[in-house]
Amino acid sequence: MNVRRLIPTAAVAGAVALGLTTLSACSSSDAAEGGSDGKLDVVASFYPMQFLAEEIGGSHVSVTTLTKPGTEPHDLELSPRQTGGLSDADYILFLKGVQPAVDDAVEQAGVKNTVDAAKLTTLENHGSEVGHDHGHEEEGEEHGHEGEHGHEGDEEAGLDPHIWLDPVKYAEVAEGVGKSLEKADPDHAADYRKNTDALVTELNALDTAYETGLKNTSTKTFITTHSAFGYLAERYGLTQEGIAGIDPEAEPSPARIDEIHSVAEESKATTVFFETLASDKTAKTLAKDLGLKTGVLDPLEGITDKSAGADYIEVMKSNLTALQKALGAK
Repeated sequence: MNVRRLIPTAAVAGAVALGLTTLSACSSSDAAEGGSDGKLDVVASFYPMQFLAEEIGGSHVSVTTLTKPGTEPHDLELSPRQTGGLSDADYILFLKGVQPAVDDAVEQAGVKNTVDAAKLTTLENHGSEVGHDHGHEEEGEEHGHEGEHGHEGDEEAGLDPHIWLDPVKYAEVAEGVGKSLEKADPDHAADYRKNTDALVTELNALDTAYETGLKNTSTKTFITTHSAFGYLAERYGLTQEGIAGIDPEAEPSPARIDEIHSVAEESKATTVFFETLASDKTAKTLAKDLGLKTGVLDPLEGITDKSAGADYIEVMKSNLTALQKALGAK
């Protein structure tokens, strides 16, 4: 990844090897039981994967996540103990291209039921671009599956892994996760199918809320410190303008500041968004220079006390409200 920030890893050391409870504010009380109670021992790489595993697995799984809440996931490092403990999992759910250390560890673990979410939908080449219009694709591509799957690349190769920020793509992943859990644990296949259908219904409703809520706006452009919203922008006809690429704490170049200034004027953008897991310094400085407002647009890489909601659905609804306000929804 391009991002290189120091993050605490001691707090998660050994969590997988010891089969501890899910490291999340959203963990279910039965997650601490481990595999000894007959539940499927599931390891998820970070929050968007954990949410799927918990929602679809329900009472039949015990979910552990590798990424502690509040930790910026992209540069997560795993201890040898964590890496070794992965091989004890019954099922691993990860998203290749987000966390290089996890990608390597998963490959070493050799667990039979290992699912890469990147193979369950289509990754596109817009995550690492800066200052380009991601929102105006050709009609008909909106719900399409064009392009190659992203399991052979990451953001450095131009493939954007932030698929969970598009409810439609996330629903595709959910369908695939459900089918894989049915195969891994056929005794509870009917429950996994039922839970998958319920989650997909929720995600479809979220998609409808976004489509309706963002259809008529004063501007289609939003400015963000973290270029994580390419899929969301494309889905709903918006334009994401990243300040400095994938690193939400990077200092933009003077040339890029000038570019953003021009974009803001031309597009009538009102807001510079920052995220909860990174410093807001760049966003606030730029917003002050340009006479714009600041706001939070959560890339949902982790849930913390600062998150505007207790789970994926709630935070996505908060993101919609923030976008409606910034874009001047009518």
